[in-house]
Amino acid sequence: MEKLLKDFRPGEIGMVRNVKADGKIRRRLFDMGVTPGAEIMLRKVAPLGDPIQISLRGYELTLRKTEAETVIMEVSE
Repeated sequence: MEKLLKDFRPGEIGMVRNVKADGKIRRRLFDMGVTPGAEIMLRKVAPLGDPIQISLRGYELTLRKTEAETVIMEVSE
């Protein structure tokens, strides 16, 4: 099942299928390791929903909601 990273719940794990951002945002996400095939776990969501904290490739990363809505994930069952 596919869904956007911004729609994940804390503790949910999935694999990046695609990043539909363009330009600087796409480059920034790729530089931080958010690439197709990377496994991501959503750790925390701020009280108002922005930003979110994720774990990937052995480190923690904070993303804005606008960045997270460009990442298409395959949900792990």
